[in-house]
Amino acid sequence: MEKRILGRTNLEISAIGFGGIPIQKVDKETAIELIKKAKEEGINFIDTAKIYGRSEELIGYGVEETGRENWILATKSPERDYDAMKKDIERSLELMKTDYIDLYQLHNVRTDDQYDKVMSEDGALKALKEAQKQGKIKHIGITSHDLGIIERALDDDIFSTIQFPYNPVETQASEIFDRAHKMDVGVIVMKPVAGGAIRNVDLSLRFILENSNISVVIPGMNEVKHIESNAAIGNNYKPLTDEERDIILGEAKELGTEFCRRCGYCAPCPQGIDIPVQFIVEGYYTRYDLKDWAKERYATFEHKANECVECGICETRCPYDLPIRKMLKRVHKNLG
Repeated sequence: MEKRILGRTNLEISAIGFGGIPIQKVDKETAIELIKKAKEEGINFIDTAKIYGRSEELIGYGVEETGRENWILATKSPERDYDAMKKDIERSLELMKTDYIDLYQLHNVRTDDQYDKVMSEDGALKALKEAQKQGKIKHIGITSHDLGIIERALDDDIFSTIQFPYNPVETQASEIFDRAHKMDVGVIVMKPVAGGAIRNVDLSLRFILENSNISVVIPGMNEVKHIESNAAIGNNYKPLTDEERDIILGEAKELGTEFCRRCGYCAPCPQGIDIPVQFIVEGYYTRYDLKDWAKERYATFEHKANECVECGICETRCPYDLPIRKMLKRVHKNLG
């Protein structure tokens, strides 16, 4: 397996990591089998999160079975204040059956207000730093779908890693990744097949790994065949041929007509709808076969897609000219 250094953490990790979203769909025995297989294939990096259902728990069973020393574990919490983050750290340690977590990340910081909150005197970062001093976590990272937030994080230069979407459809983070690499900040790529929209998975993963600024890519896996095919990319990496590049970029072009890149330029919605998040959750429904989970998440939203009054302001801001009003109707039809 090709290994890369995760920035200033100096951790040597597999270029292909284990994305923990879909494992929540399997039972304990299958989860253990999957983690065992990942180890056999040379994968040593696992990324999960509090909000991924039973993912932390199921991964914990697999890690316990295969040996903690074989894994670099990353998880994340969406909490923004000190007390809530402190509780989540303890919860993650317990569920993942470990005394320490290699990388604990602030999960999906979406707005400047949220960023200011986590950085405040009683913010989540304080809890993470405290746990780091206690040896409960080794390194601190941040994830977002907003380039502006990642830019602020790099400006502050306190995070060991950043995590952001990147694939043949979504390459807007290329310059940010270059900056992060020069700052010795690890780069973790999520959404490597655009939430399941990209059909040519192997070509997409190879496209991503061509970028030397990227430390690891974390495709979601809940079947042995997924682990075998994804790990094979890292175990026998080959750059794309010109013909293969044309194929994957052609597919990316096709997806471009009604595909949300989550750039956030459509915001703010006058009705308070978080438009990109509506499409993210719909992707779990349509592409990851997490229908019940997606509907449950959608039900928690304060403002849902059906609250759109079709003012069209969002569409005037979208750099990709997406028919957002029509797409929001589809979201509510699927999830409402």
